[in-house]
Amino acid sequence: MMENDRKLLVIEDDPGLQTQLRWCFEHYEVLIAGDRESALKILKEHHPPVVTLDLGLPPVADGTSEGFALLEDILAEAPHTKVVVVTGNNDRKHATRSVAMGAYDFFYKPIDADLLSLIVNRAYRVYELEAENRRLSEQHRESPLEGVLTASTSMLDVCRTIEKVAPADATVLLLGESGTGKELLARSLHALSARSEQRFVAINCAAIPENLLESELFDYEKGAFTGAAKQTPGKIELASGGSLFLDEIGDLPMPLQAKLLRFLQERVVERVGGRQEIPVDVRVICATHQDLPEKSRNNEFREDLYYRISEIMINIPSLRDREGDAVMLGRVFLERFSQQQGKKAYRFSKDALAAIETYAWPGNVRELENRVKRAVIMAEHRQITAKDLELGGSALDEQASFNLREIRDQADRQAIVRALSHVDGKVSHAAELLGVSRPTMYDLIRKFNLKT
Repeated sequence: MMENDRKLLVIEDDPGLQTQLRWCFEHYEVLIAGDRESALKILKEHHPPVVTLDLGLPPVADGTSEGFALLEDILAEAPHTKVVVVTGNNDRKHATRSVAMGAYDFFYKPIDADLLSLIVNRAYRVYELEAENRRLSEQHRESPLEGVLTASTSMLDVCRTIEKVAPADATVLLLGESGTGKELLARSLHALSARSEQRFVAINCAAIPENLLESELFDYEKGAFTGAAKQTPGKIELASGGSLFLDEIGDLPMPLQAKLLRFLQERVVERVGGRQEIPVDVRVICATHQDLPEKSRNNEFREDLYYRISEIMINIPSLRDREGDAVMLGRVFLERFSQQQGKKAYRFSKDALAAIETYAWPGNVRELENRVKRAVIMAEHRQITAKDLELGGSALDEQASFNLREIRDQADRQAIVRALSHVDGKVSHAAELLGVSRPTMYDLIRKFNLKT
């Protein structure tokens, strides 16, 4: 978006300041409002991405009640709009209150054209990035992998693999930590296959007691055991023609592993208490968070079954390894739960965004979803903070830098430290590894204050 295509709403009742602000942003399409009513009218007609708001508005020009009321109206009408509040000289109390209500940033009078332009330009950039994230989210919602939202390269590679593998009938093993979306991807495999019109049957091998799991999977005949009053088909037979998802396959008891292996080899089942072999046509998808080769070495999982279920293996990255996804997914969940709870749109504070970005998310997407849902239910203000998310209030300075020079310096420092560690601190050898001259290497060591 070019600057002269951008709309900026300036809410200011002082004619002199109106002129000054219009001059500050001569490359923008500046819209001027002098009171609450005209500001809301312009907001609804023109949808400006960024607004500057002077808190002192008529009819109480020397107070802030009208300004705060208008701020609340703007955020309710256009929750994605970035509002830069303009307040009195060093009026920290009102500035803090504005940001707590949901304002993007604040600026103290008197007007410094360069500094205010910097704040407004940054607000536009954030608005554009968020708009792009929302656009990507909408694209993913409409994709065949329904419900899979991502912008990270690693997860996009998984999605492409799912699309390639889905049409085949090969047995697939999904590997990933708890909460990474294994069942969601299993359903995508089914939805993109030729079996999509048939049943998708899921069973969690860790959630059902061992004495019941066999009958759940393999059916039983009437009278096979006490309480078996009628013939009952199991999950495998129910999935015939469709897909069978065996979640947490690593927890399958050893006796049932042998029976499952026989089914995978011969594609027939024999009900508990029965003698007739029943052919079943089903696509099998398995998932686990466990290290199956290690379990095989410890005689806890059959090696031959492992090779049978892993015709195709797909590793699902954890949320902490999906760069940028935590913040994007957090915004999606925030909007979804706000609507579900029938509440006005919420937004994340800066410390919440920093906390979401820096937290390790051991419970992955499921943990993020649960924390956002709880925050929306419990929040007393329109802005969700790190405290609301129970993330300990991460400081803003912990947030990953967007400054290219800082990012390059960090990468250079890491490369130098790594090279020196590989050659036992010998500067000349490290310089050769890095492809730089020895004097340059010494300059870099001094720059980053490294010891050799």
